Amino acid sequence: MEKKNIDWSNLGFGYIKTDKRYVSYYKDGAWDEGALIDDPMITMSECAGVLQYAQTCFEGLKAYTTADGHIVVFRPDLNAERLENSAKRLEMPVFPKDRFIDAVVKTVKANDAYVPPYGTGATLYLRPYMFGKNEVIGVKPADEYEFRLFTTPVGPYFKGGAKPLTIKISDFDRAAPHGTGNVKAGLNYAMSLHAIVTAHNEGYDENMYLDPASRTKVEETGGANFLFITKDNKVVTPKSDSILPSITRRSLMYVAKEYLGLETEEREVYLSELDDFAECGLCGTAAVISPVGKIVDHGREICLPSGMNEMGPVTKKLYDTLTGIQMGKVEAPEGWIKVIE
Repeated sequence: MEKKNIDWSNLGFGYIKTDKRYVSYYKDGAWDEGALIDDPMITMSECAGVLQYAQTCFEGLKAYTTADGHIVVFRPDLNAERLENSAKRLEMPVFPKDRFIDAVVKTVKANDAYVPPYGTGATLYLRPYMFGKNEVIGVKPADEYEFRLFTTPVGPYFKGGAKPLTIKISDFDRAAPHGTGNVKAGLNYAMSLHAIVTAHNEGYDENMYLDPASRTKVEETGGANFLFITKDNKVVTPKSDSILPSITRRSLMYVAKEYLGLETEEREVYLSELDDFAECGLCGTAAVISPVGKIVDHGREICLPSGMNEMGPVTKKLYDTLTGIQMGKVEAPEGWIKVIE
């Protein structure tokens, strides 16, 4: 396939329309067979369930060109499972796992000219999502839905190196106890927009949200899980029922233990112990790991020993190993890599 004439090295993280997208409709209790289509526009009623009551969920994953020239995606089975959990929580019909993976394969193949070449640092971002489409005026689940999947080439998250972030302890809550914090619902992200704009206006890169019940325990940011490294190189991640189960975080914890031989622990992490960590990172699909150099708690600065110039040494090993797996330079655990072509 001939690649599109795109300046791959200067891509940002934004939307570029590609040739094909996948769509399947749910009506009368069943999904149709689905198809690849050309039209990127969606037409629906002004009273559609998604517009009235935010009944929507989504996923995010990437396709990569590996060192040996294959196009692959990373652990799409886990994205399918997470979308299933999100749909159930929002009273939406489940889009079957095998059909999800089939949609990923078909859509990437149809847009293979947009998969950035190996070595550019760019990737093809995939956005699967579902929403309630028929008219809903009373507060209830919709009866008709769309599952869609589009792609867009995106640039490397870090240009010129991964500079550590400065984040603040937020006065806002990201999720409620027993709420929807552990599913990838659009409404969770809408809830975080005011907080992130506020943080940016105050000069911070991100928020650290605390548990809403006691506000003594670390949860996550608006779009990423936390990973901490202790001074004796233990990898710790917060445990909470209102944290989104990040696929990247789960993969990094496996890499830490099985590839790097590090001790790992998922547990409650208290605000009072932040001074004791050596490194901190935010993990997610876009950046894999974004290093954190400083946490500000209402004027009190908590400066990580790893500093504000570069990733800490353990964080860097985790980042290099996982990206090596994704790009085909490091042997992957069985089932982690889905080869497209």
